[in-house]
Amino acid sequence: MNPVLLTQLNDGIYTITLNRPDKLNALNQDVLKALDAELDNIYTNPDIRTVIITGAGPKAFVAGADISEFNQMSVEQSRQMAKRGQDLFFRIERSPKPIVACVNGFALGGGCELAMSCHFRIASPNALFGQPEVNLGILPGYGGTQRLVQLIGKGRAMELLMTGQTIDAATALQYGLVNYVVPQEELLAKATALLGIIQAKAPAAIAGCITCANAVFDESQNGYEVEVNTFGDCFDTQDRFEGVTAFLEKRKPVFTGK
Repeated sequence: MNPVLLTQLNDGIYTITLNRPDKLNALNQDVLKALDAELDNIYTNPDIRTVIITGAGPKAFVAGADISEFNQMSVEQSRQMAKRGQDLFFRIERSPKPIVACVNGFALGGGCELAMSCHFRIASPNALFGQPEVNLGILPGYGGTQRLVQLIGKGRAMELLMTGQTIDAATALQYGLVNYVVPQEELLAKATALLGIIQAKAPAAIAGCITCANAVFDESQNGYEVEVNTFGDCFDTQDRFEGVTAFLEKRKPVFTGK
């Protein structure tokens, strides 16, 4: 039996490929459990500096949740499922190591929600984004109603959520849902190049940027206070001393993660 996820670590970049191409990489409970286990690895493995999430095959990133699991669910079971999915996607969003979605086709329903939980997205021209859950008589449950508003604004998000319509890669770029659209064969290379730039920076500073940017949307926190404290934390690192010293000496810094 083929694993639901394929993984590869190369030069600090950990690539996770959802591996159900016959099901357009739809998210079922096995995939979600496997992703959760991978997050444990990402958080704790010092050899992993950055992460790419993509889908197997040329057609889909993730075409959605596995609808075949839905019919037997009670109300309470559906709420538990949504909570588990949200908790997992929060772990992606809050990862101190950058996680980039390489969207190589359909990113619908739970697939769009997974992509949006990543720190940014790169798409191929055949990518399609959408939250078509209303066509099933339900709505997004893995954070889609929240992150879509955050990323593209309330008016556009409301339209997509209520019509269930999809948008292509060019429109997603215009809306700010994706950072780049590149040919499919260049998708991973583009992500690798960007992550290479990021990996040359101080890990504590990168993690701090993630923490502070996420605080913008966390009503339980004062984002400016989080920024002040995280800024101060960076001053307790050797990398801060190296970065400032290298600047004053007019040379490139060599960060060690300490």
